Amino acid sequence: MRLIVEQEQLSSNLSLVSRAIPSRPSHPILSNILVKADADTQQLSLTAFDLSMGINTSFPAQVQQGGVLTLPAKLLNDIVSRLPGGDIQVDDEETEAVVTLTSSSGRYQVRGMVAEEYPDLPSVEGEHSIQLAADSLLEGLKGTLFATSPDETKQVLAGVNLKVGKDTLCFASTDGHRLAVVKVENVRDPNSQEPENLEITIPARALREVERMIVSANSARHSAATEEESTTPPW
Repeated sequence: MRLIVEQEQLSSNLSLVSRAIPSRPSHPILSNILVKADADTQQLSLTAFDLSMGINTSFPAQVQQGGVLTLPAKLLNDIVSRLPGGDIQVDDEETEAVVTLTSSSGRYQVRGMVAEEYPDLPSVEGEHSIQLAADSLLEGLKGTLFATSPDETKQVLAGVNLKVGKDTLCFASTDGHRLAVVKVENVRDPNSQEPENLEITIPARALREVERMIVSANSARHSAATEEESTTPPW
């Protein structure tokens, strides 16, 4: 593996996938992040999976030689977050799972593990696929996540029930004491072939991460728009 990646992108994506790293992993490799570099697509992929929730992200990198291995999430995140902005060169040794990170501030070596033992994320190959408007999803989650049960052994109470209708989305949650129900508009493409009636209960832990991602994406777009406006001449 040999590649060059921008420090800010690598750091932000490491922080994102690290949310799926378990605090007490049942297997040592689950405390690692799966790192995959693809020379054909010029993409760097990061994956974390605690056997109940997984996060995968891909972003551009200058991949000179592809490869795959796993690296300790906490150590890698700590190193990259403290590096100065700019390019980071990543090289690994073919005979050992050791990666060298080279930046303007110096060189760092991180020992990982081979990728063969890393569990695969579940593949989703169902016929029921729908697209939801981010604002509608965010509104529903904000109004229901607070009422879910923290006890994950009670799977039904530890999630949000989502009913997808033709014109509305109905979110409902309860912890046995509180009940929250939110109905929002279901913004659909009139030519869409998506199912009009679908009901599913989704774990609250996964939905909280989705909520964070939406808020983060909205904040990034707002900051970019504000910066563009500030640089536009008034005439």
